[in-house]
Amino acid sequence: MVAGIRERYGLSERHACRIVGQHRGTQRYVPTVPADEDVLTRAIIALASEYGRYGYRRVTALLQADGWQVGKDRIQRIWRREGLKVPQRHKPRSRLWLHDGSCVRLRPLHRNHVWSFDFVQAQTHDGRSLRILTLIDEHSRACLALKVARRINSLGVIEALADAMCTHGIPEHIRCDNGPEMIAKELRKWVAKTGPQIQYIAPGSPWENGYCESFNGKLRDECLRQEIFYSLREAQIVIGLWQNTYNRLRPHSSLGYRPPAPVSFPDLAFRLPMAAAMQ
Repeated sequence: MVAGIRERYGLSERHACRIVGQHRGTQRYVPTVPADEDVLTRAIIALASEYGRYGYRRVTALLQADGWQVGKDRIQRIWRREGLKVPQRHKPRSRLWLHDGSCVRLRPLHRNHVWSFDFVQAQTHDGRSLRILTLIDEHSRACLALKVARRINSLGVIEALADAMCTHGIPEHIRCDNGPEMIAKELRKWVAKTGPQIQYIAPGSPWENGYCESFNGKLRDECLRQEIFYSLREAQIVIGLWQNTYNRLRPHSSLGYRPPAPVSFPDLAFRLPMAAAMQ
């Protein structure tokens, strides 16, 4: 507009800026594009394609972990310019009432203090059901087990817990709901002999197992809704790969955008999209 007024009426830049209310410093500003802008843009697009449900904050954390000296404001600017998905903010839901349940009484204080487990339902392409046992450490947010099978009874729960205890140690408490597999006599006897205490949540109060419910939502959103499973074996492999990505690569907001169990060397699942972007 300033340039058009000057050309049409022969005014000075100062006079034209005063007419349209434009600061002369803004008029004379020449934007500078960093030398690495194109490479960074390709890296962001590659990560957004690889991890389609991540927002710019998690992508920023992945880039910083790979050595990029960038902030979230610059990533957000490129994110919006390229038309990438910006996750919508959800209004926080107020709790209707509070039970004196395990979530109120017991808070995780350290690793292996409180484990929690639950079940997630899925299905293969032929319509047959899949059952997934999810087991997490509430303090570190690490996923300790993802057991995928057609059916899982109390013995299957015991096997998953035993394998996790052999690898990670024995917890002080185990939190779960009141499903038939959780209240089975065999499971309660085995847990009592092993050492942990079972903390049952109040019936109909899933928020009291909030850590595990939050993890189940991430599993559904980032894996189960993104994949079509044609067999049980394929589901076990794909879900197992997602578990490794969740534990070792995925930045967790409650941990300061660090993964629950980071590796000390770059993971191939993260390096491959980065290498493609750099070429």
